[in-house]
Amino acid sequence: MIPDLALPPCVRHEDDHLLVVNKPAGWNTHAPSPYAGEGIYDWLRNREPRWATLAILHRLDKETSGLLVFGKTAKANRSMTEQFTRRVVGKRYVLETDREVVEDTFTVCTPIRRAGDQYQASLGVAGAKSAETRFRVVRRRPGLTVLHAEPVTGRTHQIRVHAAERGFPLLGDVLYGGTPAARVHLHAMELRFTHPGENREVVYTAEVDFGEAAGVALRRGLIDSRETDSFRWVHGAADGSPGCYIDRLGPFAFVQSEREGIAPTRLPPGTCGWYIKRLERRLEGRRGVELSPRHGGGEIAVENFVVRENGVQFELSFQEGYSVGLFLDQRDNRRRLLTGHVGGGFPLWDSEVASREILNCFAYTCGFSVCGASGGAKTTSLDLSRKYLEWGRRNFLRNGIDMEDHEFIHGDTFDWLRRFARKGRRFGVVVLDPPTFSRSKECGVFRADADYGLLVTAALQVLSSGGVLLSSTNAARVSADEFIQTLRDTIRLAGRKIVKELYIPQPPDFPVHREEPAHLKTVWMRVA
Repeated sequence: MIPDLALPPCVRHEDDHLLVVNKPAGWNTHAPSPYAGEGIYDWLRNREPRWATLAILHRLDKETSGLLVFGKTAKANRSMTEQFTRRVVGKRYVLETDREVVEDTFTVCTPIRRAGDQYQASLGVAGAKSAETRFRVVRRRPGLTVLHAEPVTGRTHQIRVHAAERGFPLLGDVLYGGTPAARVHLHAMELRFTHPGENREVVYTAEVDFGEAAGVALRRGLIDSRETDSFRWVHGAADGSPGCYIDRLGPFAFVQSEREGIAPTRLPPGTCGWYIKRLERRLEGRRGVELSPRHGGGEIAVENFVVRENGVQFELSFQEGYSVGLFLDQRDNRRRLLTGHVGGGFPLWDSEVASREILNCFAYTCGFSVCGASGGAKTTSLDLSRKYLEWGRRNFLRNGIDMEDHEFIHGDTFDWLRRFARKGRRFGVVVLDPPTFSRSKECGVFRADADYGLLVTAALQVLSSGGVLLSSTNAARVSADEFIQTLRDTIRLAGRKIVKELYIPQPPDFPVHREEPAHLKTVWMRVA
């Protein structure tokens, strides 16, 4: 039975026509490029089947938080597009500046044009678009002025440009001369319009705490703590901490750092203890105990403790080597197996696939298998390690899953794919999430950057027609373009046809940044 999961906390309102969300600062409205991190629109659209046709009606800058409305029906899209075009949608923002603002109420009417990475107020310049913003001071205190702004037009960076032109750039808006701060102090606090299905005025509001770090607000908007207590809390340079990564793992914090002796100063609230691990580039020849995280402070974890992700329980350990038992950057992909929904217009199971059975290769502690089984599928988990498969069995038991319909096979993936092919065994879903490097007695060395095509060729021999291939890698030497092309070429050469394809980047709590490029590449393909 597919579980009934809660809406993400960023959703403020949903009805048959509209979805209203409170976008955190630091998150794009939509993905800036095909292989960048998902914008909030992309993430929502791929999350629920009923959101597959969401339409963008307006946008907020990445640095700006606040209310966005998306259309769910053609009627809503027509109505809201007309209201935005006629400029009858009421939009109110709150902003803060540390500069003096002399007037209490005033309007700025200066055209705006793009100039490189900036936009400029450009009176009398060809190509500049008309822009009008109404400002009102609501509070003054020494060193800080709070204003409301109502943009009559909707130009990119309009409020920020107009505020800077009048001599009071926003706190945190260094692009336009503002004093550096943890975030840009601009928030879309109110939307007012005529509801397209009810023909009455509606008002939606969202408050803001500019003192809350943008990364904290992002996780708070993403994660429902009743269902999930394990996620990335600090993601290196993307969260202002180059070389340092902090995970929330249930009651504990897990710090991974490139430097020795770093003390965590940004632990998630509510954690009772923390562990630290130095990030290593070379792991060969090192024993598990040498690679295990060490206790940093607070309470000491029991040998096997339990965390929660999308309502599913997983057993973790700080005493089993370099990895603790769950790769958090695969959370959204595990959810897809749990719910049976890959993305907009892409159900996991095709009606023509007779067997709802998942083959999870390189299963590790069977996280994908547990979610698939919780979603009603039969699963086969395949891994070189007996220890990890036993760990996977415990994960099944912790979630009350009847083990009768599920197999756990110890052995080499390539060897077993050949065995399954010879026996004519077929699976509706095949999961390929191999390590970047592995070695087995049967098949020797596997390197993801060189051998992924061979792996896909072998997997296609056991994938049902109309089945789904989930391929994932974090191999740094392989770009998203190269990875996708390898998959496409391999499938074509095997005489198979891709009928549906969806590229999925790492989840938003692993934000992609110029100094912290994307590492995880995942492609879901339905193959005929």
